Amino acid sequence: MRRLVLLALLALPGCFYPADRGRALEAKVDRLGAESAQMQAELKEARAQLAATLPKIDEKVAEVTKALEGLDTASRRKDADIGIQFQKTVEDLAQLRGQVETYLHKITELETALGEQDKKLLALQGTEAVKEAEAKKKAEELQRPTDKKEFLALAQEKAKAGEVLVARQLYTEFLKKWAKDALVADAHYGLGETYYSEQRCREALFEYGKVVQEYPKSATAPDAYLRSSECFSKLKMKDESRLALEELVKGYPKSAAAKTAKERLAELDKAAKTPAKKGKK
Repeated sequence: MRRLVLLALLALPGCFYPADRGRALEAKVDRLGAESAQMQAELKEARAQLAATLPKIDEKVAEVTKALEGLDTASRRKDADIGIQFQKTVEDLAQLRGQVETYLHKITELETALGEQDKKLLALQGTEAVKEAEAKKKAEELQRPTDKKEFLALAQEKAKAGEVLVARQLYTEFLKKWAKDALVADAHYGLGETYYSEQRCREALFEYGKVVQEYPKSATAPDAYLRSSECFSKLKMKDESRLALEELVKGYPKSAAAKTAKERLAELDKAAKTPAKKGKK
């Protein structure tokens, strides 16, 4: 039963929406999101119109070129007829160019407006959201390995280098690309470590919980239990912290993490037996 309680705690979602921000903030975010979606749709339409117009310009340029080349050999036709046809082609070309300029102007305006909307959304969500967005952009610029092991190694390398947010983006992407692979356990553990390094224990516990619940036979499971104990301790949840250590020793007695767990349990037992010192009178 105690183990079930521990697993239930580990399964709790790590992200909590601050209640004090209230519905007013959520309404602003929803409204900005809806406006952004509308502008995205308009931008898509403008780009489609531009893409459809450009080939027509090429056709008209070809017609003008052909007309110019044919002037010297058009002696059998009346000069007036040639002039009318040429003038119409030039006018059509000018009209198409005007449309292109309109579409380009609209696209520029929409892209600028969308950029401003993104800034407003990030500002409402706080500095963490800004950092996450910057990390996402940086992660997108990285050349990604196609091999899953190399991809995971890149995420681990970024985490080790202190680029925690970039590593988090890569771990998250890995989980989407290879959702059913055995290496998912390592990705969840790595993701948990990125949160743990920022003292975000609730989010870290959720990722460690994924490891111990869904991949108990993975190499990272013992370490996930050990980290869970540390997280519970930081959250002042002493009973849960001890229980995680006990489950670790019980389930993975020969692991290096279990050795550490035994030492910590011994320290806890020793501290429990040591009487509290009385204050000086």
